[in-house]
Amino acid sequence: MILMRYFLILLLCFTTVNSYSQDSTATKTPERVKGTIISSTSQEPLSEVNIVNINQVVGTATDDNGQFEIKAKVNDTLHLSYIGYKSIKVRVTNDWLKFGNTEITMTELALALEEVTVKQLELTGYLEVDMKQVPIQSNNQYRISGLYGKAYEGRKTNIATKVLGAIFNPADFLYNMFGKKPNEMHKLKKIKEDDEIRNQLAKRFDREMLMVLLQVTKYDLDEIVNQCNYSKDFINTANDLQMLDAISECYEEYKVIQRSKERKSKKKKDKA
Repeated sequence: MILMRYFLILLLCFTTVNSYSQDSTATKTPERVKGTIISSTSQEPLSEVNIVNINQVVGTATDDNGQFEIKAKVNDTLHLSYIGYKSIKVRVTNDWLKFGNTEITMTELALALEEVTVKQLELTGYLEVDMKQVPIQSNNQYRISGLYGKAYEGRKTNIATKVLGAIFNPADFLYNMFGKKPNEMHKLKKIKEDDEIRNQLAKRFDREMLMVLLQVTKYDLDEIVNQCNYSKDFINTANDLQMLDAISECYEEYKVIQRSKERKSKKKKDKA
């Protein structure tokens, strides 16, 4: 009788533990969230909306039904952007993770087309005179991986001189950007490894996604590339992927020189 009682107690304990384990598994936070994006005016789904998880640096896009699924956890921020619509940021909540698909509405922007004046060349018929009117662009063009038929500008001089100046002069722009934003700059590698984000950047010229991911302004982006010896022509014509690769290359060279500087400084201290 006593043995039977012990057996029932053990069985009850096992059942309780097993039920708790199942409940824990069932309530475990999923690693992905789902959503559907619609237009505020037409109430129709929007396809090819760009979605980027700023915290985990992963991206995706909506399908023909306006639906998407992306890796995320509680308090992650998703950045949604679409041509002709106001970009928005959405925070991932417990309710979203718990209840699944969430409907998100995006609002159209009023598009204002600016008048563009194209200056035509007024040819005189005299070669020597007419040649002076043709703008000369001496920037070398190179192909970029993953972009068939596209080309972009290479730097005209080595960056080492400017980066060295950035390290030894604390007031220098590059030093302030690279040295004081290590977390943002570390995202560069993650951005380059995500094929979806790279594909999105290759189609964009507005710098918006880069600004969001790196937490910098458009001026900062342009100035980084400028300080890295890329021309204004490149800054004005490069797509966002080309800008990303230019900044990434500049940052990698900066890190090499920074480590060299730190080793020299350590040697001086050891000798002293």
